[in-house]
This record gives sequence, structure tokens and C-alpha cells, in this order.
Amino acid sequence: MSEKLYTPVNPNAQEGVKNVLRFLSDISGEKIVTGQHTQTMAQEELFKIEEITGKKPALLGFELLSYSPNINYLDTDAECIDEVERNYGTLKRAWEWANEKGLITFTWHWFSPLGGRSKSFFTKNTDFDAEKATVDGTPENIALISDMDCMAGLLRPFCDKGIPILWRPFHEAEGSWFWWGAKGPETVKKLFRMMYKRYTEIHKLNNLIWVANSPLASCYPGDDVTDIISRDMYPEPHCHTAQEDKYRELIKITSRNKIAAIGEIGTLPDVEEISRRKIGWSYYMTWSHGFVLGENVNTYEYLRSLYNSPCAVTKSELPALY
Repeated sequence: MSEKLYTPVNPNAQEGVKNVLRFLSDISGEKIVTGQHTQTMAQEELFKIEEITGKKPALLGFELLSYSPNINYLDTDAECIDEVERNYGTLKRAWEWANEKGLITFTWHWFSPLGGRSKSFFTKNTDFDAEKATVDGTPENIALISDMDCMAGLLRPFCDKGIPILWRPFHEAEGSWFWWGAKGPETVKKLFRMMYKRYTEIHKLNNLIWVANSPLASCYPGDDVTDIISRDMYPEPHCHTAQEDKYRELIKITSRNKIAAIGEIGTLPDVEEISRRKIGWSYYMTWSHGFVLGENVNTYEYLRSLYNSPCAVTKSELPALY
């Protein structure tokens, strides 16, 4: 792939960021990085993969929902509280994975910065107006910036240690189901660009790899703030393909030759077909819980074959990148 893929959009990006981008670019179309989301301290998914395959994923995803500053504990339900409590402390697991030199990506189901009840990252549970949040000085804007700064403080130590993070904010930007996408493409693009500017210029989080997450060109925040383009997908159970049509759609959102990734997936992709057909997915991340802890979506036989394929990059095949 083109040399331009190696250049981070942040001109002050750390060496680890450059190394990760170079690695992902070099393997795209040949191999794909294995990834798994975990959202609890127990990390059942990681241990199940190791039990079944004898290997670990090269990339681990970590959930930041419980680190949202505005969780309404007084107006919620048992399901929300359980999810939050099981997520408490997961940054400790991210630090442990960093000590193993694995790749890290964060997902933030961001409880709305003002108001809301229960899982207020869902639009249906909050009246928070993301469009007003993009206007300087509004109560929504002040709350949004406060939350951003709080999260920046949690990301700061990773930057200080030179640990690159695949940072995928405002995920599934095309969807109205999350408050950040509820006001449409122009608003979610503004939110992404606001965060990029604040995190790079004010907080100087030079360890972040900026991952945009939507298959729609209308939601794409721009080549100047995006290192990697990605999309989420949940195919039919046991339907393992190269997802070539989804890849072709995604790369049309920009004329630039950006690294492409599967931000989330339920049914595991066909990594050998991806390699055979030279489809440029750089990594995938399987979602948590039932997508790997049982066989309703992916059989353990298929999981084992994927992790032992020469086309799959697992933790043991990952070079030193930081």
C-alpha cells in the first residue's frame, strides 16, 4: 500500500502510532489482525479464546462506559447498573495488556453529558442535544467539553508511557440510536473534529490513532482528522465471508487510500478469503459476550481454525510496535 498511509494525521504523533499504522498498512490485503472486545474485569472472552485456540488475539478492545462522568444512579434500572458495575476498573486490564505489548482499542458508550436516565448513551434515554453541544458556551457545550476533558485525563497516562491507542470515538456515527448521531451527519462530524482539535492541540494526546466509524460519506469527519476508516457489521450467524461488498462501500467514503478496519463484528470473517481476494481489511474486533462465549454465532471449531490460519495475526505473531 501507499507510503502515505504511514503518516499520522497528527503531525506530533508518537513513534508507536507511526509503527502501528505502518504495520496495519503493510499487512492489509495479505493478513488481518485478530481482535476481541472485552467489557468486564473478568474478560471471559479473552480466556475463552485462549482455551479454545491456544492463542490470544493481537488486539483487545476495552469499554469505557463506566468512566462516563454523568451516570444517573438515581434514575436507572438493574440492567444498567449491572453493566456499569461489571465495567468498573477495566482500565487496569488495558494497562495489563499494554504491558504485554498488545494492540489496544477503546469504545466509549458515553452516557449523555447532561440529563438522561439509565443507559443514556441511547437517544431514547436522554434529551441531550448534540447539535447545541457544538455551539460554544451553551450548557450542552460546557458539559460536553467537561466530559471530554475528564476522559482526556484518563488517556493521559497511556500517552505519557508511549502506548498507542486505536481511538474510535462517536462510533456508529450514522445511527440515530446514540445521542451523538441523533442530530445527523453534520453534527456528528463537528463533534469528532471538536474532540480531535481539543485532544491534539490542548491535551496533546499524541498517542491516539484516530478511527472514524461509519460506512457513510456524509458522516466522514475528514481526511485531515482520520487515520483509519472503519465500519461495524453484524452478519447472519455462521455466515463467514470476506465482507468484500462492505469493504468496497467503505473505501468510497474518501478518495484517499486510507487503512480500513472492521470496528465491530458479530460473525467472524473469513480471513483466508480476505487474503486470497486481497481485501484490505487491516483488523477486526469481535463483539463481546455471546458472540464468543457460546456457539450461537460462531462455532468453536471455526474460531479455532481462524486463529490457527496463517492469514490471521494473533498476539504471538505481533511484532514489537511500542
